[in-house]
Amino acid sequence: MSDSGPLHLLVVDDDDRIRGLLQKFLIRSGYLVTTAPDAARARRLVAGLDFDLIVLDVMMPGEDGISLTRALRDAGQMVPVLLLTARGETESRIDGLEAGADDYLVKPFEPRELLLRINAILRRVPQPLKTPAAATRNLMLGPLRYDIDRAELWQGDQPVRLTTTEVAMMRIFAARAGEVVGRDKLVAELGGEAGQASERAVDVQVTRLRRKIEADPRQPRYLQTVRGEGYRLAPD
Repeated sequence: MSDSGPLHLLVVDDDDRIRGLLQKFLIRSGYLVTTAPDAARARRLVAGLDFDLIVLDVMMPGEDGISLTRALRDAGQMVPVLLLTARGETESRIDGLEAGADDYLVKPFEPRELLLRINAILRRVPQPLKTPAAATRNLMLGPLRYDIDRAELWQGDQPVRLTTTEVAMMRIFAARAGEVVGRDKLVAELGGEAGQASERAVDVQVTRLRRKIEADPRQPRYLQTVRGEGYRLAPD
């Protein structure tokens, strides 16, 4: 399925009027719509474009919709197919489903029902597995770079010296970047490293750390105070 933007549908019907009406209705419903008057044209389009779903008329001159569906499936093409037909016989519906169609709608139908069927099919389509992006291992703080794995702060190619307590604080903040970390949480995690287990000691350590990472420690951009809650590291 499409990663972004409107989903792309292919409408295949030999009736010019129906094809045009469906295209206009589906475009108004938020889809990108391409049309084809017959199976031959549809084959060429499917070979060159990616579609999220095909709305396919069964009764067409030449190759019919059921044969085209079967051919697509035999070729390994798994794009969802919704068949449209004027024939409501059970045997025709079974033929279409056995050929690999995902659903079957009998003409005449209400446009809203078509839309509901399309949406229902698309919800059932499994999302493609994506290769996880490599985890970001650096946090950017203006001209500074914090290496998460090494717990090191760098300005260009020069290291910025951190005390043991500052290293511990940066580890805590980096692990929760963008989140508020309460003073009580900092006290608990820093323990003896803060010099004394008190919120006042934490405030002092934050002030010292700001002198190393902020252009103006009195108006911090990256190590922010959240009034009444604690502190938040807000990297670029």
